[in-house]
Amino acid sequence: MRISIEKTALLRERDRELGHARPRLPEWLRAPLPGGVRYADIKGKLRDRQLHTVCEEAQCPNIGECWNEGTATLMLMGDTCTRTCRFCAIKSNPLPPPLDPQEPAKAAEQVALMGLDYVVLTSVNRDELADGGAAHFAATVRAIKQRSPHTLVEVLTPDFQGVARDIHTVVDAGPDVFAHNIETVEECTRSLRDRRASYAQSLQVLAEAKRHRPQVVTKSSIMLGVGETADQVERALQALRAHHVDAVTLGQYLRPSPWHQEVVRFVEPAEFALWKQRAAELGFAYCASGPLVRSSYRAGEHYLRALVRGAAG
Repeated sequence: MRISIEKTALLRERDRELGHARPRLPEWLRAPLPGGVRYADIKGKLRDRQLHTVCEEAQCPNIGECWNEGTATLMLMGDTCTRTCRFCAIKSNPLPPPLDPQEPAKAAEQVALMGLDYVVLTSVNRDELADGGAAHFAATVRAIKQRSPHTLVEVLTPDFQGVARDIHTVVDAGPDVFAHNIETVEECTRSLRDRRASYAQSLQVLAEAKRHRPQVVTKSSIMLGVGETADQVERALQALRAHHVDAVTLGQYLRPSPWHQEVVRFVEPAEFALWKQRAAELGFAYCASGPLVRSSYRAGEHYLRALVRGAAG
């Protein structure tokens, strides 16, 4: 979400009036400006064809790091979500515009153009569609695999309202990683997520993907700093492992605007390091944990690639 300088000033003034002045970001949440040869090359190619990625649109702090490693995230099915979650800045409407039937082919072209080694496909929720957009996801995975057979594909999907048939549709298209985020601990779910999303349903989505295709790597993500306790994080990690989730990421929640959930605290890097250690003890094959980590952070780094290729073998 892009906010003008004028609107930002108004929002800050409103925060002060409401007694919710935004705390100053700690030093560890300040990312370096993006740069690098591969980053510049990819950005130039995208601008030449007027293409964009969610990495740019979301102003992700890790864009330079990921692009230089040959990883990027594409958002499918438009920019309007049928749900309203208190942590997310994406606009909401119960009847978004129709899907673009050419999007799978366009996404495949973009992946080839960027020369990606690893691509993450994510999307808004489309509850108004009979299959929640599952067939559209599947078509995009197949198009990318056909055009760029050596590119690893991760899907970061909605919950498809827990419908097993729709989960199978996506998994059967052959993604290397099936990701769905529980977003937060069970106790904070109702205050953060849309009422149609539930902690139990998200766990079942992940478990069903693994049950249907055991070789697919499953992955989820947890935001910290929203009021959770250490015991609650521990239980969430244990629940993910109990549902056969292979990989997990943990990152700091940052408030998109004064109308969204407040940041309760900024979690220090040392605490994130402890959670990474704990994830390894619990048996996760991969964990990224840090203040600037996002669900698709460094998705294609060498260890996760090896994990994916090992699962495929």
